[in-house]
Amino acid sequence: MAIIVIGVNHHTASAALREKITFPESQLPHALEVLLSSTDNLTEAVILSTCNRTELYAVAKSANQGIEELTEFVRDYKQLSPKDMEAFQAAMYARQSRAAIGRLFRVICSLDSLVLGEAQIQGQIKRAYQAAKECGATKELFNKLFKQALELGKNARSKTGIGAQSVSVSTVAVQLAQRIFGNLDGKTVLVIGAGEMAELTLSYLRCNGTSRLFVANRTREYARDLIERVGGEGFFGLDELGYALSQADIVIASAYYPEGFLVTKELVQKACENRIDRPLLLVDIALPRNIDDACSNVDGIYCYSLDDLGAIIDQNKQQRELEAEKVRAMIHDEVDAFLLWMQERAVVPTIKELYGKAERICQREVAKAVKELRKTSGVVTEEDERVLMALATAVAKKQLHGPVVRLRKQAKDPDAYIHTESARYLFGLDTNPLGLPCGNRSDHCALEKGSGCSVAEIGECPFGNKIDEEDGNE
Repeated sequence: MAIIVIGVNHHTASAALREKITFPESQLPHALEVLLSSTDNLTEAVILSTCNRTELYAVAKSANQGIEELTEFVRDYKQLSPKDMEAFQAAMYARQSRAAIGRLFRVICSLDSLVLGEAQIQGQIKRAYQAAKECGATKELFNKLFKQALELGKNARSKTGIGAQSVSVSTVAVQLAQRIFGNLDGKTVLVIGAGEMAELTLSYLRCNGTSRLFVANRTREYARDLIERVGGEGFFGLDELGYALSQADIVIASAYYPEGFLVTKELVQKACENRIDRPLLLVDIALPRNIDDACSNVDGIYCYSLDDLGAIIDQNKQQRELEAEKVRAMIHDEVDAFLLWMQERAVVPTIKELYGKAERICQREVAKAVKELRKTSGVVTEEDERVLMALATAVAKKQLHGPVVRLRKQAKDPDAYIHTESARYLFGLDTNPLGLPCGNRSDHCALEKGSGCSVAEIGECPFGNKIDEEDGNE
């Protein structure tokens, strides 16, 4: 088994591309069901989708095949056009084994975040894992991996200064407003959306002394509840968005609204008809985006998206880079610890399966030999069979002795799982190993004589097809 991940993030893909492959939390159970039901190769999966990244983690019997399957799943599930698929593949990264585990650990420690050290990613990963676990998409391997990742994320923040003066995309958006206006006293701020990002934004504004706060949201009750919790002057429904824009100096948009842009050029132009020497700042931190880029062409409008927040974020990153080195050392140790657990978990069953498979082969080949001897000599005693079986078993054990000794010797090396996985592949211990054809194409097994079906016992096939014992398909 191999752990794999594919994805895109703010380093590799634009916001326009990222929004096309987002997976809202409400979609996750269905998406995971579709993914795992479409293949026998992938056995576990977790989908992480935030405003800055979409990553699909999986456990695969064949890593290369699994990466292809994840890529095709994104294409089909998100119904990407050929042009979008080309852009996705150009921006996509893929990792397996040690690199995939390290990838998850880097993400949860916020080393890969738009804002280095932000805390929001831990909650996002926790919810992604819980969604996968609740719908049966995780088993022993991912339950162990994600629990260890969550513990690592918590330790990274408590034992280093990576989270000192905690910031998020929401706080950076407010810092941008402070840079442009110098002071937010007396400014009217409209926050679009009533979710977690909106609440973080409002809380940060409130902590910095901003009192003229408004919320606009599809569900007015949610907007009202948020204003009551955080403190502010009022709330609007989306049908009142034009009026709300006309009253605002700063708009920070964070709503989940996949139907299209909430703030369009036409809406902004109408809202600004009577504004005189009063600029309007639009900051879009939502994905899919809430604000049309064309709004920046309206006089007096300053328009920024997630892709425009880099300068402020780079300053924060420089201050935290020394602490990030400590986190990287923690990640290295945790990756080794997980790989060692994987190796110890796999090596003993692998050795047992090696000997079990050898014993079955010996039994079958001795049975064939006895059958041939009876054709020629007529009589084969029980003692003759015992001698033949002892000979076959001795040869098999001697043949396996070297590989088994080396597997055991390497068991304490975190990277030894590679040898174990290779042994499972070379000796055909995994279901339908890469390179062997699947027999589920006809009434008879498609494997050629002398090849191996790792799951088939004598006369049995995982697909119920007939296996000719004379061909020795095992």
